[in-house]
Amino acid sequence: MPDIVNEIISNKILTTAVVSWFSAQSIKIILAFFKTGKLDLRLIMSSGGMPSSHTAFVVAMAVAVGLDRGFDTIYFAIASVLSMVVMYDATGVRREAGKQAAAINIVVKHLGEQVIKLDKALKELLGHRPIEVFFGFLLGIIVAMLLN
Repeated sequence: MPDIVNEIISNKILTTAVVSWFSAQSIKIILAFFKTGKLDLRLIMSSGGMPSSHTAFVVAMAVAVGLDRGFDTIYFAIASVLSMVVMYDATGVRREAGKQAAAINIVVKHLGEQVIKLDKALKELLGHRPIEVFFGFLLGIIVAMLLN
């Protein structure tokens, strides 16, 4: 079992992706601090916001795969397609789900809990604006280039 843990820890591609994700989440904390003046460490596990950590995560992985295995390999193709799906999902499906959650929260607030009961308000910040995905994309490339 310890060999598996060592192999995972020493996996450069996985490490690159995780560092990119952590960097994006850290940037969210820093930007929120400058905006609000409050240090909110809960943002480390948040979704949505600037930059897209999901995008940074998968793009860093794809670039690291390309640098390690070659940009003309099936490995890079698979990683790139996965990255494209994640970026599309972040700006499309998840963003629209967030808008729907915001609308539902307004309806629940106006109708009152006697009509619609929720345990808590629905999470509205699910997806990303295209600019947030773009900066996640750039961050993923930069981290991959620096670490590989």
